[in-house]
Formats: sequence, structure tokens, C-alpha cells
Amino acid sequence: MTSVDTIHRAGALSNKGTSGRFVYSHAPFLVYWELTRACDLACRHCRAEAIAQRDPRELSTSEAKNLLEEMREFGDPVPHLVVTGGDPLKRTDLFNLLEYGVNLGLRLSVAPSGTNALTRDVLRRFKATGVGSISLSLDGSTPDKHDGFRGVPGCFAWTIKAARSAREEGLGLQINTLVTEETVADLGAIYQIVKGLEPMRWSLFFLIAVGRGRVLREVAPEECETIHHWLYDISGTVPFAVATTEAPHYRRVAITRMRAEGITTAEIRKTPVGRGFGIRDGNGIMFISHTGDICPSGFLPVVAGNVRSAHIVEIYRQSELFRKIRQTAEFKGRCGRCEFREICGGSRARAYAAFGDYLAEDPACGYEPRSRGEELLVEPGFQT
Repeated sequence: MTSVDTIHRAGALSNKGTSGRFVYSHAPFLVYWELTRACDLACRHCRAEAIAQRDPRELSTSEAKNLLEEMREFGDPVPHLVVTGGDPLKRTDLFNLLEYGVNLGLRLSVAPSGTNALTRDVLRRFKATGVGSISLSLDGSTPDKHDGFRGVPGCFAWTIKAARSAREEGLGLQINTLVTEETVADLGAIYQIVKGLEPMRWSLFFLIAVGRGRVLREVAPEECETIHHWLYDISGTVPFAVATTEAPHYRRVAITRMRAEGITTAEIRKTPVGRGFGIRDGNGIMFISHTGDICPSGFLPVVAGNVRSAHIVEIYRQSELFRKIRQTAEFKGRCGRCEFREICGGSRARAYAAFGDYLAEDPACGYEPRSRGEELLVEPGFQT
């Protein structure tokens, strides 16, 4: 089973020495591949605005295999590939592609939808094919709450059953939970369910107003800060990693708390939070859409190229978009002044959604920078 910690070490090694900062310029840490937008759910916050049927513009099987071959050209250790959607199970060639990727030496995870199609036989087949882990979304502590977000009755029960079955089949399990004004009051109850599912990782996704998610409300900066402190508190009491998606300012809270507790720089760097320093949209992250468009992340719909006409390695390393978004010196507002900008850098996707500028400050962070110093980068153990 591929562990999150192993993936973090691989990402750091692949970029060591490239800049003296937390810059993943050689290869992404994670590649998210939206295999299809077809899905049987109708989630209120869906980034992809998923549809019932497959899009005829999807990459063909042969194009998809070519993409997998190109991904291998990043070199060793290769990025970790997360096959997502829509629902990847809507592609009839899914297992053919997974097997092809595994045979190429790729490390794979799958993010299926929590539907009745996600049976134990499917999970067993994932394991046999060589998939290391799956991720499932849990956005409510009761059927009414979760199914209300997912748009299909029964989704809560299917998700819980699939999560337990995945663990029993030896698959790594990540649980994803949406953080919005509509879910904040339920996070504590969701956490209790997550503990019982014994995942390897619980990742809380802080809403970006894209796709259908534009109708939901993001949490205010003050509330965001409170949640970060709560996450740090519980992270020391559970055997699984606690992380955030599109809220890298959690790293600021975590490192500040750890330093106050007397934890050394070297020890901080070895924690799950420390191993993720610097990783954000376009820096260690790359997204490929169902039609082959290449973006810094699935929540930042700015296209750098398309796999049908360009090589993904060249796009990631050389395109103006990816090169520019990795330069923290270009960040604006508080993100540009912040002494934590290298390890955090804010959500570039949220900056774009809020201001139409992916270099703007992240409005979900309420921190007022103290300086523009580089002191966090010169300490031993903090160079990527």
C-alpha cells in the first residue's frame, strides 16, 4: 500500500536542490486526472459540474495510454497519479488504463463516487490491479445531511459501506470532507465517523467558488483560523494524517503551534504538515481534464496546454503559467508580504476565483504578515 508519507518523500527527493526553496519545478508531487465528467451523483459543490453521460470529447483509450507513458517521463520517483472524475467507474476502459499505468511503474490512487456501483468486487479488483488507495467523500454526519449535498438518496450508506470494505480489502483510504458555512457545525460529528472508519488520511477541502460550488458560502477568515487550530488539536490524538485542501495556511498555524511547543525545525520538517510545505496549485500539483486540458489544479481553470498537442512534462516545467505561479516573489497583497509565503503561498485557486488573478492574496486567510523575511528558509532541514 502506498502511504502518504512515502509519496511526500518521493516528491521532495524529485525536486531536491532545484532552487533552495520549496519549489517543485522538476516534477509535480501529485497529478489529478479527470478521466471523465460522467457521474450518477449531482453534488451541490461539484467543481466539474459533472454530467450524467460521458462527453464525446474525452480522451480515447489510446490517447489516455499515451498520457500515462508521458507521465512516466518525469523520471524517478514519478508523481503520484490520482484518477478522478466525475466518476472514473463510468469509463468502461478504467481497469485497462489502471493496469497499463501500473505496468509502466506509476503509483495510482482512484477517487470513485460513493454510489451503489462501488461494490466490494470493484474494490477487490482495484487492489488486484495495483491501486494503492482510494478516496471517498463524507460531507455530512447523517444520511440526510450527506445525501443532501450529493443529490442522491442512499449515498451516505454506500459511502460508509465502501469505506469499510476498502479497509477490509487492504486498500489505503482517504476521507475528504467539504468545509463551507453549511457544513461547519457538522464537522465535529463527521470527525467522529471518520475516526471509526480508520482512514490513512482525513483531508478537509475548503470550498472554492467554482463550478456548482458557486452557490455555496465559503467560511470567513476568522472561522477558517478557528478550524485550523481545531484540526491541529485533533491531529495529535489520532493515528491518521489530518490535512487541508485549498487551505495551505493551515501550515502556518501548525508550524507556529509546534514551535511554541518546543518542537525543533528538523522534527517539524518530518511531520505530515512539514513534508507538504510549498505544495499548492501549480507547485507540486498538476491537473488534467477529461478533454486533456492541463491546469495548475482542478479548482484553477486556467489552461497551460493540452495533452493532444503538447507534452505534459514540457508544459509543467516550461509553460509560462506554471513557471509564473511557482514564483512567490510575484504574489500580491498579504501573500506577497508574508513570511510564510514559501511554505504556504495561499490558495492560488481561491485568489483566481475571488479576484480573477491567480497571483492575488488568498481571501480566506486573515493573517497579517509581520515581515517579508526569508528566515523560515535558511534553517537546517527546510530546503527542498
